[in-house]
Amino acid sequence: MEILTQINDGILTINFNRPEKKNAITFGMYQAMADALNASNDDKNVSVIVITGKPEIFTAGNDLEDFMKNAASLASSDMPPVYQFMHALNDAQKPVIAAVSGNAVGIGTTLLMHCDLVYAADNAKFSMPFTQLGLCPEFASSMVLPQIAGYQRAAEKLLLGEAFSAQEAHEMGLVNKVLPLDELLAYAEKQAAKIAALPAKSIRLTKSLMKANQPQAIRDKMNEENAHFGAMLSQPEAREAMMAFFQKRKPDFKQFN
Repeated sequence: MEILTQINDGILTINFNRPEKKNAITFGMYQAMADALNASNDDKNVSVIVITGKPEIFTAGNDLEDFMKNAASLASSDMPPVYQFMHALNDAQKPVIAAVSGNAVGIGTTLLMHCDLVYAADNAKFSMPFTQLGLCPEFASSMVLPQIAGYQRAAEKLLLGEAFSAQEAHEMGLVNKVLPLDELLAYAEKQAAKIAALPAKSIRLTKSLMKANQPQAIRDKMNEENAHFGAMLSQPEAREAMMAFFQKRKPDFKQFN
């Protein structure tokens, strides 16, 4: 199973489990996570959700081979699996905690903006290399990241697409706490257990009050970004970036200036 899920003492754990591919996410994995998140809303056995990966890698982002194979569905389908997952995460009624170690690339960083608490190991590294792929921000990151980090810091990360450390992510406000790798998961589970022990109605109402009108605003921004993202996938710049990735060379974007 490339996505492992288990419920224990009120905690639903969703675990990326494809280490041989650096936990790169396929459409099937997105569907599994979307289904688990949607089911959790009405499951009285679930009070809080923890999303995690492996000690050496959170996720390398989209599995590009699988992504390109299914790219047509991004334009032809109203709700392909990746959209289902991100909408389910945005709409989750119960608190979502991310425990991140190793690289969190692309959507691996984007999804953190839609979690309630984010804890990172000191080996975590984050990146949103969309411009480097001839693409644009995804799933409302152009709106949410400036809200979290401020415009200038968000602009640096989204325009350049360069990786940044767990400590910088903490300074930006993207991460609640940075911990030694061997303490990360235990700490995240301890925080989840604290939430699970509190009155469920109070927790859900508190989250909904904090979110206020955000879910619809985020959904609208998701739709706007995704329309651009889907269109840009067929443009020469994106095709050059993907070809360069598979050929293990540096892309040449000057030809498109």
